[in-house]
Amino acid sequence: MYELPEFNIKKRERKPFKGWFLIGAFLLGVLGGASTSYVFYLKIKQEVADAGVPIIHSEKIIEKEYIPQTTQEQKIIDIVKENSPSVVSVVAYKDVPVYEQTFQQDFFFIIPKLEQKGTERQQVGAGTGFIVSSDGLILTNKHVVSDKEAEYVVIMTDNKEYNAKVLARDPVQDLAIMKIEGGNSFKPLKLGSVDDIQIGQTVIAIGNALGRFQNTVSVGVISGLGRTIVATGPDFATEKLEDIIQTDTAINRGNSGGPLINLKGEVVGINTAVSTEGENIGFAISIDKAKRSIEQVKTLGRISYPYMGVRYIILNKEISKARDIEVDYGALIVGDNEPAVVDGSPAQKAGIKEGDIILEINGEKITENNSLAKIISKYNPFESLNLKILRDGQEIYLNIILGEWEE
Repeated sequence: MYELPEFNIKKRERKPFKGWFLIGAFLLGVLGGASTSYVFYLKIKQEVADAGVPIIHSEKIIEKEYIPQTTQEQKIIDIVKENSPSVVSVVAYKDVPVYEQTFQQDFFFIIPKLEQKGTERQQVGAGTGFIVSSDGLILTNKHVVSDKEAEYVVIMTDNKEYNAKVLARDPVQDLAIMKIEGGNSFKPLKLGSVDDIQIGQTVIAIGNALGRFQNTVSVGVISGLGRTIVATGPDFATEKLEDIIQTDTAINRGNSGGPLINLKGEVVGINTAVSTEGENIGFAISIDKAKRSIEQVKTLGRISYPYMGVRYIILNKEISKARDIEVDYGALIVGDNEPAVVDGSPAQKAGIKEGDIILEINGEKITENNSLAKIISKYNPFESLNLKILRDGQEIYLNIILGEWEE
């Protein structure tokens, strides 16, 4: 409804009005428009009803019984119904300062001033997670629970809320493990393997889209495998993620940490990032990488990785040609304004020097698709490895005992 501004109105002598024809024309136009609009509304209403879409009438939803048109469609519906109860919304709360604006008189000026009036518990973030054990372990993204001062609550599909504690944040991957407090009987999702997926395969994403729309479902395909990306988190920190799954399934803000599920009902990835440079380009971390973190938390109570303590670049034909290097594979140890070999690290103790090229680890060749980090991630801290190194044109062999890298 529009409100007209007030005007000073002077009384006038009433005179016969001669504009009845105009009013009549106007009313006919209004009635005609209303009639047209009503017909248009009825047409849309009928089309929507025919399509099986719920129609909202004063908060009452009328749904037609839907019959799936294909076997695959029925399978997707069944998988969503089966797995949605195990997908949770992860909400971060924090006591934040509350300020009040006051004004201070300073001679001829009034100066505005902000004064803190205590703190208030507020929601500061939201994402998704999913249950991976019956005792309430939850897998999510590290950037969803990156604030170590925040308190976390998980919300189930039946709107039950539980406090949750972050048990471990993965120091290498964008993963974190949480534990529901106050519960002991939960249904975990089935974990699959990336070894069983192919490009073009149908997958389903479930998540807390935009931090508001719980258990939003989207369907797409696997668009690529073995991708390497550099992701930027909410704190603008960047992280390099390797061996990532690419999908055209819609992954919106708030979906982070949710499961990517195949048509067997198995989790094959953890939805992690989306490209801002294109449409329908999302990325998920392989569930195979997450399995290692889950098992470590169960057995050790933490997530740890082996490390060597070197900075390097992976050689290829272009880099080797530009640097006049005789081999086109391996890891060139180079610092680029930082120490190439970290002081006191396993690499320094093993005798690795800047300019060395590590060609193989335990006989496994280092390439662009099989990086140094990828190879050593297969081993445990304190294991001994044999390195084949090219130094000043000569091949040498060194043994290294891996260190432990914790959060």
